[in-house]
Amino acid sequence: MVCCGRALDSPCTLALLVGFQFAFVLYFSLGGFRGLVSVLVHSSEPEFDYSRPHDVYTNLSQLSALLPHQPGPTGAEQRLRDCLLPSPLLVGPVSVRVSSTPSLEEIKEKNPLVMPGGHYRPPGCEPRHHTAIVVPYRNRQSHLRALLYHLHPFLQRQQIHYSIYIVHQSGNSTFNRAKLLNVGVREALKEEDWGCIFLHDVDLLPENDHNTYTCHPQHPSHLSVAMDKFRYRLPYPQYFGGVSAVTPEQYLKMNGFPNQYWGWGGEDDDIAARIRLTGMKIVRPPVAIGHYKMIKHKGDRGNEQNPRRFDLLKHTRLNWRSDGLNSLTYKLLSKELEPLYTNLSVSIGEDPHPPSRKSEPPRNTSHSTARPMRGDAGILSARPTGLQHAHSKPANRSSYGVLKAAVKQEVG
Repeated sequence: MVCCGRALDSPCTLALLVGFQFAFVLYFSLGGFRGLVSVLVHSSEPEFDYSRPHDVYTNLSQLSALLPHQPGPTGAEQRLRDCLLPSPLLVGPVSVRVSSTPSLEEIKEKNPLVMPGGHYRPPGCEPRHHTAIVVPYRNRQSHLRALLYHLHPFLQRQQIHYSIYIVHQSGNSTFNRAKLLNVGVREALKEEDWGCIFLHDVDLLPENDHNTYTCHPQHPSHLSVAMDKFRYRLPYPQYFGGVSAVTPEQYLKMNGFPNQYWGWGGEDDDIAARIRLTGMKIVRPPVAIGHYKMIKHKGDRGNEQNPRRFDLLKHTRLNWRSDGLNSLTYKLLSKELEPLYTNLSVSIGEDPHPPSRKSEPPRNTSHSTARPMRGDAGILSARPTGLQHAHSKPANRSSYGVLKAAVKQEVG
């Protein structure tokens, strides 16, 4: 009351000034209002120490010990128990290796339980989740090695059944990430009844194995919520880029990705709009779990910014039912079961509005798409095989069972 009655009293004024200054410094040191609230209100998000990550191959040796060495009493295969949830092999934050990545042969030696085609099923227990990893790809040899080196042990510790599909766009036309994802989903479903499909960029490496590669039963999931590129924050609420997951039913419900986005940008915002238009929503793991590192790289020749992306986004509401899985056309040039992944080389047509490239630097001939090679020099092969065939436009129907039947009919 003394301070209120004598506002000009110097000790009281000094105390008020010091108090305001302390509050000002505290406010901004905590990151503003949100940071202050996070201190005052208990957060339910898990906490992890990313300053002391584990090696990404931690606990992997324990998997070999789970292999059955003796047959059952009758010699018949015994029914395995279900894998534990969460997996007891999880370690939390893991270190990410983006330089001096081992060769494909060395990566294979470190992952002896991975079968040809990049298939893996946990030994000693029955997996509860079955996930296909679909990666659109072209001319990213070092990035692909880094992804394979990192992702295989990461997923094996989660004790899920998975396979990695690399969808390689052949030819020199403008890159079309969205259409390649549609192709990968369709081809993966021909092989197995996957319960979950991950749409995964080749240059993103997860940093916490508690970020499980499984699907939400009702809604599409966005996993890469905290990338180092964005200072481990979500850039905007409807962001759906990088790494996302859908069940086949969810993917069919929103008619997959659009096929008309040639070049960089726009397709993720389109799919986010499709999710809203179908009455679903985007779900995400906590920011503390959804950490990813992006491998730094320069812009790709053939994947220039799409100047039509904003105009295409304006028409999503009108076009999403007619542009997607039900209008997908492509040609499968080859399917090869490599030691660490399934290589799908495909022709997806030509960009109807190719960008002008007069001012671009000369092409790097070591990364030419005209003659991709196998092994470390090129990793992927695009030479045609007996699997060559064209895919016609399927009917626009709403049942997942219809899609599966159509896929199996194509295989037959």
